[in-house]
Amino acid sequence: MNMTVRKAEAVEALPVKKAAEVVRLKARKASLADSRLVASLSNAAARVIPPLVMLGLLLIVWELLCSKPGATLPSPTKIWSEARDLIVDPFFVAGPQDIGLGWRVLTSLQRVMIGYGLAGVIGIALGTLIGQSVWAMRGLDPIFQVLRTISPLAWLPISLAAFRDSQPSAIFVIFITSVWPIIINTAVGIRNIPEDYRNVARVLRLNQFEFFTRIMIPSAAPYIFTGLRIGIGLSWLAIVAAEMLTGGVGIGFFIWDAWNSSRLSDIVVALVYIGMIGFLLDRLVAFLASIVTRGTATN
Repeated sequence: MNMTVRKAEAVEALPVKKAAEVVRLKARKASLADSRLVASLSNAAARVIPPLVMLGLLLIVWELLCSKPGATLPSPTKIWSEARDLIVDPFFVAGPQDIGLGWRVLTSLQRVMIGYGLAGVIGIALGTLIGQSVWAMRGLDPIFQVLRTISPLAWLPISLAAFRDSQPSAIFVIFITSVWPIIINTAVGIRNIPEDYRNVARVLRLNQFEFFTRIMIPSAAPYIFTGLRIGIGLSWLAIVAAEMLTGGVGIGFFIWDAWNSSRLSDIVVALVYIGMIGFLLDRLVAFLASIVTRGTATN
């Protein structure tokens, strides 16, 4: 009789034990989720707080130095009061030339994307040719090494004479500035393809197109994206300088026009825009590189 009672009590206790185990598992999962959330927030804070602290200190020092009588540069508070519309509403339109910095940045970005896109396509193609062919390397590499040392603005008069229009001239300056690091890094990447990969391609009897798409480009991708990251930075630098001289609606001409009108506060705001856009462009190319070169060694 006692055995029967004990068995009955054990059977009745099973659901209770299972329920308790489920509760413990849920509590453990919740604890793990909370710990992961805390770790993520800690990592985010470790990345965000130091730059914000340094930015705050920089603004305080800037305000103290430029608030003195006789200071030639505007303080942050003066910039806010004089250029507030450019900061708060970057996409306003008050006239053909009286538009927000957001529209000017988009115009400059359009030129950059065209010139940089052409540089990417042609640069990768020429870099592949130089990396694959010894004769092409001997014939073209010295010429490219000479041309890449020429200042971007030195090309501007030549481009204006050739195209007789500021828009294609600015695009050409961007192209000629950004194409060299893409060519050089692509060529280095192609030359550094392991010989084992080439032997595998011979064993599998891959044709030239298959070798290019399956072996060459994936192996050289880290080098190619290194050149692309350098190229996008140079493109953004070149467009600002080119637009100062060619005019138009871009961010570069805005800075030059603001200087002629003695609007230093507008210039400082434009510089912040330029720096932020340049940073975002670099991060975008780096993000694409992390996706494409996943599983491969990077430079």
